Amino acid sequence: MPTILLVMGWRFFFYSNEGNEPIHVHCRKGDKECKYWLDMEDFDVEEAYSYNMNNKDKREVKKIIFEYFEFIESEWDRFQQEVKR
Repeated sequence: MPTILLVMGWRFFFYSNEGNEPIHVHCRKGDKECKYWLDMEDFDVEEAYSYNMNNKDKREVKKIIFEYFEFIESEWDRFQQEVKR
């Protein structure tokens, strides 16, 4: 579960055992956790799930994802290459 970003207390990471799921990122801060799907074609994100998060938390995470969208995509590609080795 490599950490790819630490921003404003949020840890952004991937799981290595999720099969062939499309690009997504997990986020955790304390007891708050969520997962967002990234839509590369439309430069958009969709919440897959959230736990213990209010609307402010969700807006904050989405803002960070949009700010680092291309970085997350490149880290996803790099991570997928490493997993296949």
